[in-house]
Amino acid sequence: MIKHNILALDASTEALSLVLHYQGQTFHHFEECPQQHSQKILPLIDELLAKAQCKLTDLDVIGFGQGPGSFTGVRISVAIAQGLAYAARLPLVGVSTLQMMAQQAFEQDQASDVFSAIDARMGEIYYAHYKADDNGLMTLVDEEQVIKPELLTLPETTAAAVGTGWQTYPALVTELANVSLNENILLPDAKYMLASVATAYAHGDTVTAANAQPKYVRDTVTWKKLPGRE
Repeated sequence: MIKHNILALDASTEALSLVLHYQGQTFHHFEECPQQHSQKILPLIDELLAKAQCKLTDLDVIGFGQGPGSFTGVRISVAIAQGLAYAARLPLVGVSTLQMMAQQAFEQDQASDVFSAIDARMGEIYYAHYKADDNGLMTLVDEEQVIKPELLTLPETTAAAVGTGWQTYPALVTELANVSLNENILLPDAKYMLASVATAYAHGDTVTAANAQPKYVRDTVTWKKLPGRE
């Protein structure tokens, strides 16, 4: 049960998602809108706040998707969150896009072991292995990485696979008996950031707007545009 008032947003991938949890009610928006995030995100935040009849200053904390994902999308997530946090003097919590998808698999399907992967373009994927802790929060095993699919060796544990990385390179998991491919979870959704943000806020594990950082995982930029935008 989430007790705090939270706004969370993510624009790191083709998907744009926002969630507002206020006084026990949850207001949510998710859509795929490649290259329209910067135009849509602020009006959508205003819309959610209006639905909940609250102001930014009524909130306790803001969560943001800190990547990995597209460089532009990650920067939009961080910059918008910073601007809102500065305006309302609120703390911030950054959440991995890979963790969000793993959390969704746990909350929807009770998957306690999850392999998350996002198509990173340039023949690579962003990959991480997550495992549920005793509080139902997906925690990172080892580290997040960007890797060429042919170099990836998955653990032999029974797990669910989520994200566009497996959709782009299905042969990585379709032949493995221990891995079940979840084709309903392809992109991160801010709704599944709430548990992480609430836990971090309760433990005082937040940052100021000035210290909010993206998580690119790699340093080289891919200029390939999203599907349909060549």
